[in-house]
Amino acid sequence: MIIEDDELDRLVLQQQIRQFENMVLVGSFDAAEKALPHLHLPVDLLILDIDLPGMSGIEFRKISRKVPACIFVSSHPEYAIDTFEVDTFDFLTKPLKSERFRHSMQKLFDFFEMKEKSENFDMLIGENTIKIKEGGHISQIKISDILYLEALKDYTRVVTSEKRYCILDSIGSMLNKSHFGSFVRIHRSYAVPRHLIRSRHAHEVELVHQVKLPVGRAYKSNLDFFGT
Repeated sequence: MIIEDDELDRLVLQQQIRQFENMVLVGSFDAAEKALPHLHLPVDLLILDIDLPGMSGIEFRKISRKVPACIFVSSHPEYAIDTFEVDTFDFLTKPLKSERFRHSMQKLFDFFEMKEKSENFDMLIGENTIKIKEGGHISQIKISDILYLEALKDYTRVVTSEKRYCILDSIGSMLNKSHFGSFVRIHRSYAVPRHLIRSRHAHEVELVHQVKLPVGRAYKSNLDFFGT
């Protein structure tokens, strides 16, 4: 999620994010107040300007601590010390440099990989449900409630409308199980239930809840059943 009041800077950030196939932009706003109603969405990263109209980026971060990572961008490097008091992952100065942004994203991907490996998720598959063990707690999820699967190297992220889970199993292995026969691979990183696809475009599909995911060139034929 991006919050940046300068239109040009906002477009630059959007363009930088599109270079990473494993990133999905869930929202882009010119004011923090406009982003507040969207915090219920599954958001892994906030990219925030500090000087915003109304609520500042730092104030917004204070009320969005459930988002695991936050990167601040600013033309004032002296603000950096203030941001690290609100769980900041990185601080980027404007004008944004592509190489510096890519370096920050790689650090972010490494961070999430280590975080997920340390959470020790186990999965048991039932007839129409999967049970995911998180430490001493077991969550039971209906397969029909899964919005999509996301590949994370040897792990698969299971995304529902309410929560995300990480499972020590590859997306290819999961899709080979009969319980996931209703899913279709649309990208090397994503698989979705066929019945949740609402529209298909040249490079993406839209699911229920206005979720948009990229379509990989090698997987376009998997969507021939849907038409155009």
